Amino acid sequence: MPWAQALLREQTVYARVGADGAFVTDDGRVEIRYKKNGPRAYKALAKNLTLKPGQLLADDAFPAGEFVAPKSPEEAKAAKGAKPGKSGPQATPTGSEWAGAVVAYADGACSGNPGPAGSGVYLLRPDGSRREEFVYLGVGTNNIAELTAILKACDAVDDDIPLVIHTDSQYSIGVLVKGWKAKANQELIVSVKAAIARRDHFKLLYVAGHAGISGNERADQLAREAVSTRKSGARESKPASAGEPTELP
Repeated sequence: MPWAQALLREQTVYARVGADGAFVTDDGRVEIRYKKNGPRAYKALAKNLTLKPGQLLADDAFPAGEFVAPKSPEEAKAAKGAKPGKSGPQATPTGSEWAGAVVAYADGACSGNPGPAGSGVYLLRPDGSRREEFVYLGVGTNNIAELTAILKACDAVDDDIPLVIHTDSQYSIGVLVKGWKAKANQELIVSVKAAIARRDHFKLLYVAGHAGISGNERADQLAREAVSTRKSGARESKPASAGEPTELP
């Protein structure tokens, strides 16, 4: 489907339209991009968009985008009042059923979209031991890399062990737990959902990317290592002794 320029609150954006030039809506929202070559996609209410005159743009002129979920009124209010630099992961759920939970960070990287892609996983066990994985995926998209990282995190932990995975991919959270309709990667999404469904105690939590959160930053480094080296691998560390660093280098 082609694209057309539109105005969103006096700002020019690119909006998804049909062959007839009319907005293509899903539950009253239209897919938009703020930049023609931008990697992120958004959805705006059709009533807030105004078409601009001009030629339609071919779909292949736009890379596959990672959807950024619209904020709820509560989220928007919280974001407005948040102080810079205070963003962090949500706490591990409490309760006896979460005793012994493994905390994981999963991230993907892509050099171009599509392009050489890799996934990174950083696992922290209750005893203080850690596992790092980096997986080279060949040519793929950022969304594939993010989903694969979550799948690898699930595969690395026995199903009967509680698992909390942090991701900075709104797309992954959307298609896995929020009921977003996926137009691509459907087989992979089914595989990830199956891995999640096997677990009695599982949480997938959003964490802000590139916000200085060590686990997420490490997962990002591992994903980029996979892309740059074109290799896959894993590393294990034993629990740190007193006086030793608690993070892998």
